[in-house]
Amino acid sequence: MGNKNLLTMIPVLKESITLRQNRDNKEIYQVCVPRTNLLERFSIKFLKQPTHHSIRLDQLGSFVIGMCDGQHPVEELEKKVEDAFGQSASPVRERLLTFLSILEANGWIEWRES
Repeated sequence: MGNKNLLTMIPVLKESITLRQNRDNKEIYQVCVPRTNLLERFSIKFLKQPTHHSIRLDQLGSFVIGMCDGQHPVEELEKKVEDAFGQSASPVRERLLTFLSILEANGWIEWRES
């Protein structure tokens, strides 16, 4: 991302990634990631495997990924996480930035400037 201030950047969930709410707890999401490489497409077609990977998040991860809608810069996300989870999310900034880094490394989010 170069020399940009990460706190002012806005994380946006990529269009290919979908979120599915948990049946028992509507605040918990499953992230559905399409399986697109050649080997995965082969296993889907011939071995009848699922078309998506499903990753279940905890409450904090679900809260953050649900806010990756192109409306909230990282600094605002940090405040909202702190308000919603208090001390149980400490240290908020480090955990938030680590989680967003993981999302970016997996190709689930992209960044926009605020």
